[in-house]
This record gives sequence, C-alpha cells and structure tokens, in this order.
Amino acid sequence: MNLIPKRKCIFLDRDGVLNEDLNDYLYKLEDLIIPEGVGEALQALKKAGYLLIVITNQAGIAKGMYDAEAVYAIHERIQEVSGHVMDDLYFSPHHPDFSGQSLSRKPDSLLLEKAIAKYNIDPLQSWMIGDRSRDMEAGKKVGAKTIHILPSPEGHSGDFFAKNLREASELILSKS
Repeated sequence: MNLIPKRKCIFLDRDGVLNEDLNDYLYKLEDLIIPEGVGEALQALKKAGYLLIVITNQAGIAKGMYDAEAVYAIHERIQEVSGHVMDDLYFSPHHPDFSGQSLSRKPDSLLLEKAIAKYNIDPLQSWMIGDRSRDMEAGKKVGAKTIHILPSPEGHSGDFFAKNLREASELILSKS
C-alpha cells in the first residue's frame, strides 16, 4: 500500500500579515499596502517546502460593502508581488450580526480543516500566522504551531511572537 506523504503548510491570515491592516475594510486595490519583505518571506517559506494557504475572515461581504471578486483581486495582487507562490485562498464571507454564525469564520477552524483534508496536510508540521487572537485559536484547534504578529510581545496569544511576516518566516525556518 502506497501512502501519500503528509505535507507541511503555513496558514496565513491576510490583513495585518500579508498587507497592512486598515481601520476599515480593505477591498480597493488602491488601498492595498504590502509591507516590505512579504514577497521574499513567502518565497523563502515556499522554497523550504511549505504549502502557503491564506485563511481570512471577510465580513465586509456579509455587510454588503464588497463582493468576493474584490477579495480575489487583492489576493491576485499579493500573488504578483510574491511570484505566485501561494497555493490557495480560503475566506469566510460571514459576520454573526449580518449572516449568522459560521464555523468557517475564525476563531473556528473549518477553513483550516478543509485545506488539511484537500492537501493532505500534517498540522503538527504546520504553522498559523496571524495578527489576532482568533487566528491563534483557529491554528491551535487543528494542532498547528502559531505565530502572533504584533508590534511588541505584550498580549500575544500565539506559541511565538513576531513583528512581521519576515520575522515569522525567519523563526519558522530556524526551527525547521
């Protein structure tokens, strides 16, 4: 019997990790700011053999502010900057006050579980990188290690802390 080997993955939140988080919702390309080092960090993680999968809450869809096409357009621009190294995008278009509860919305882990099943991912070899406690909760629910992106370590709820994606990628690569 030939078993397919499990794969390792970096699950990435979008806003605050791959791009600067706005006070409001990001859905216009002209508002997208990709921090320095994001493309290089993604390329280094890809070169190290990780799948790169974006897992993002997009409540602005439920609120009627934008549609899925806006989410795909932002994702495509980040792909261009990173050399098209990201493997997939999963997003939750829900908000409890507008569309009801959904297990796809972080801190729940349904989107991570779907990716794990689709790509035969080993969560124990994988990481969740995000800038919110809900990202850390979702990653921990599936057994992934977590890195909380914050300006300083105070209040971080991840297994590890980093100031940005570049630092997070260096941390992961030093532990691989």
